[in-house]
Amino acid sequence: MSVIIRRYWFLLGLLVMIPIGLACGYNVSGPFVPWWLKRVNPRWITAVVLFLMTFTLDSRQFLVSLKKPSPVLFAGLVNLGLLPLLACGLAPLQLTLDFQVGLMIAATVPCTLAAASVWTRKAGGNDAVSLLVTLTTNSLCVIITPFWLAQSTAQNVEFNLWYMTLRLVQAVLIPTIAGQLLRLIPANARFATARKIPIGVVAQGMILLLVFTASMKAGLQLASGEAAISSSALLLVWICCLGLHLTGAAVGWWGSSAMGLPLADRKAILFAASQKTLPIGVLLATDPTMFGNAGVPFAIFPMLMYHTTQLVVDTFIAQRLSLMEENQPASAVT
Repeated sequence: MSVIIRRYWFLLGLLVMIPIGLACGYNVSGPFVPWWLKRVNPRWITAVVLFLMTFTLDSRQFLVSLKKPSPVLFAGLVNLGLLPLLACGLAPLQLTLDFQVGLMIAATVPCTLAAASVWTRKAGGNDAVSLLVTLTTNSLCVIITPFWLAQSTAQNVEFNLWYMTLRLVQAVLIPTIAGQLLRLIPANARFATARKIPIGVVAQGMILLLVFTASMKAGLQLASGEAAISSSALLLVWICCLGLHLTGAAVGWWGSSAMGLPLADRKAILFAASQKTLPIGVLLATDPTMFGNAGVPFAIFPMLMYHTTQLVVDTFIAQRLSLMEENQPASAVT
């Protein structure tokens, strides 16, 4: 049991914090909920999380991938190009406006900061590729993510393109650059490398706070009767999230195979092309200033579904790839 908790504590935390947050918001009584929501700022927490995660990324490995940029370019194209395009076709099928917006948020945010590299290493892939995809997509998302959201949601909800871009620059781009610049000091780089695991735990713990806060806000909306969700709407958007993730993984895997890339690069592309980061998605879905007065309190759920699904699915994929590499020649994994 202790081994399971150590390995999957973040996933277990999501499964616990979401219902607790919903219950706190729905059964609001006393001063706790207003006190919490007044003092927890998702934008600042997101900025700190991204700074911590970027601070632990070893930038020296990026130079290795820059010598042969095709794996990084292909994974980035699938992550921030193909998946948002597919989501544009799936969003109108959703049964609620919240899930239309939420599905687009899940599809347009960049590659996850930690999980892609973790799963790549577990599968025996090229960690340098996943790291560079992470850095480039998180930097480019300040332009690409608002563009896709504007194209897909502006007709249905109030949307301020420039305001969202500014928020992403403040909460994503600046912390990302700051984290890497701080590593230029050798003592800081050694500290980040030596403390990578505890720093990652702190960052993931802060993500759970974001999820708890977002769930609490959704609970408040449920209690007020201003919004509602059905089981069929939840099932549909979850199927779409799963489909997008598996499509990204499949295109990354088979596309890189057609390009003749090495097995280690293909493994990295599979994860980097299909995974999406949670803190930026939570920020976009819960910040009341992002979508004006349209009111999309449940836009957070597709992002939570996508992230939780990728954690579970990619665990099995990474184990399978690792076993195939051990038991079969590389040519058999095609």
